[in-house]
Amino acid sequence: MKNILILTTVSGFLKKFEMENVKILQSMGYMVHYAANMNEQHYPFDEKELERAGIRLHHIDIARSPYMLNYNMKAFWQLAAIIKQNHICAIHCHTPVGGMLGRQMGWWFRRRQLQIIYTAHGFHFYKGAPFINNTIYYFVERFLAHFTDLLVVINKEDYKNAKKFHLRKNGKVYHIPGIGLDLERFSPLTEKERREKRKKLGITEDDFFLVSVGELNENKNQQIILRALEQMRRAGKDISKIKYGICGDGFFREKIERMIQTLGLEHNVRMFGYCMDVREILGCADVSVFPSRREGLGMAGLEALAMEIPLLAAENRGTREYLKPGINGYFCESDSVSSWINGLETIRNLAPNVRQEMKRMCRKSAEVFGKENTNAIMKLVYQDLDKRLECVRNGRKGEDQCHHGCV
Repeated sequence: MKNILILTTVSGFLKKFEMENVKILQSMGYMVHYAANMNEQHYPFDEKELERAGIRLHHIDIARSPYMLNYNMKAFWQLAAIIKQNHICAIHCHTPVGGMLGRQMGWWFRRRQLQIIYTAHGFHFYKGAPFINNTIYYFVERFLAHFTDLLVVINKEDYKNAKKFHLRKNGKVYHIPGIGLDLERFSPLTEKERREKRKKLGITEDDFFLVSVGELNENKNQQIILRALEQMRRAGKDISKIKYGICGDGFFREKIERMIQTLGLEHNVRMFGYCMDVREILGCADVSVFPSRREGLGMAGLEALAMEIPLLAAENRGTREYLKPGINGYFCESDSVSSWINGLETIRNLAPNVRQEMKRMCRKSAEVFGKENTNAIMKLVYQDLDKRLECVRNGRKGEDQCHHGCV
């Protein structure tokens, strides 16, 4: 049995994003182990459900912040013990701190040739990033690449940068179209479903319904939409028919709640909290607003497009992958209130025939990011891993290159 460890920081990450990869690995004969901080369920999940799926769970005291050294040092030694006790031959690591610790394991167990796959869900350095990101984070990623066998990225900008890194000998970079969009689940509601669900939510047919999906934090930037609504009202515009639904939870929840009250938007804004099935709300929207300052890709934007919901988004390396201005939505400047007002007014005033064509193009633009395409590439990644592990088993670690083209 080949044992592989999926490593993340928060425990619900695997259930939310990695189950397709688990299925691929299990079909190839791998025993899948999962290590994360099981006490930090950023995405709710049922441990028993994962165990029934044949996944072995391991708690480690990993912290989301790389600066919480006591916790992350403890997690380092916990990981080392898990690898030894369970004869782990490969790690597939995700999230910034998970990626850091996973690749440190690659260095620590280099004599055993522990294979390391790292999926970067958006490098913290990128065009337009703060100076600290484009210096410190860049050099950290460049250094850790030396202990990485297979590097997987989810956007073109990161792929271009990753190709410049020096991975382990014969290491390889793969570009996948996101983590795999479920096009069957995120399909458009019928007109009857839409009417019924809007009525259930208290949204009338005359309302212009905006929806945001994402964690409540500084980067997701939901507060810019609140400022736009307040500015529209101050300018004398009637916003009584504009409703804004915020799906998600996080550290900024209380701040956003206070902001809604301070700006007097209680009748316009509803906070839905963390939604187990966001499709029910997203499918009722007239437009999806996605004001994130930074995204590696942004699955929330793709899910909206797949449901034929036009997208109003801040321009970043993630949204540039799929938003085509005037075709399936519009870009706005992330921190410009006037830009968001203009965007909202533009979509709100689209002619019916233009809106219908935009909805059709929304779905079409999302199809390339379907999980079938992502799964096909991830299967190639894991087949590459298989060949490397075969070389290790056959004792080729001293050769420059085996017949598979790997170390």
